[in-house]
Amino acid sequence: MVKPHYRRVLLKISGEAFCQPGGFGIDSGELELMAREIAAAAKLGTQLAVVVGGGNIVRGAALAQKGQISQATADYMGMLGTAINGMALREMLENLGQPARVLSALQLTSVAETFIRGRAISHLDKGRVVIFVAGTGNPFFTTDSAAALRAAEINADVLLKATKVDGIYDDDPMKNPKAKRFEKLTFKEVIDRRLKVMDLTAFSMCMDRNIPVVVFNMKKPKHIVEVVSGKARGTRVTVD
Repeated sequence: MVKPHYRRVLLKISGEAFCQPGGFGIDSGELELMAREIAAAAKLGTQLAVVVGGGNIVRGAALAQKGQISQATADYMGMLGTAINGMALREMLENLGQPARVLSALQLTSVAETFIRGRAISHLDKGRVVIFVAGTGNPFFTTDSAAALRAAEINADVLLKATKVDGIYDDDPMKNPKAKRFEKLTFKEVIDRRLKVMDLTAFSMCMDRNIPVVVFNMKKPKHIVEVVSGKARGTRVTVD
């Protein structure tokens, strides 16, 4: 039986993971595939927390750019989008037999528990997947920053950044077929090169707290299980 390499993991999933490529909203097929991958990783015995994005529901930054909605309001709208995704993911996990809880940075008591650090850790200790929604609860911060913050708060061993490509490249691999993929990088290299996978605030927080980051392609079957079990997938970012 495969054993987990990490005791506690924070998995960051973008809103794009909930829909078909280029799509919008929540695709039931994509949702089930994602939930099955997460449930399989949790069954290894690792404690698994998830931070979800909300871009498939509403893109706050895009709304604010049009000038009709303030950045703060648009960001709060984006937070509510993450709550919709988190609720959907919880339901699918529960349907698959994997206990899960949604903890929100905003007070949404009818549909989610309010985030309390001790409560989150208690759920993890009991084998439940914990889904963090509503980002940090504050505008002007991305869900990547929320992932780094929650990883630090729950003392995660690693932050897993699930993307649509298999790691960090020196250029956009979707546009440049000659883009080079890195297997390992330091936080300083990522920041100095301004490699755009997570925002610099998130990377800086992980660097300060010495939390490794693994960037990998979640769309490939069993990749979450393989990363959690310690197999080299994607790009690993560390202090040294």
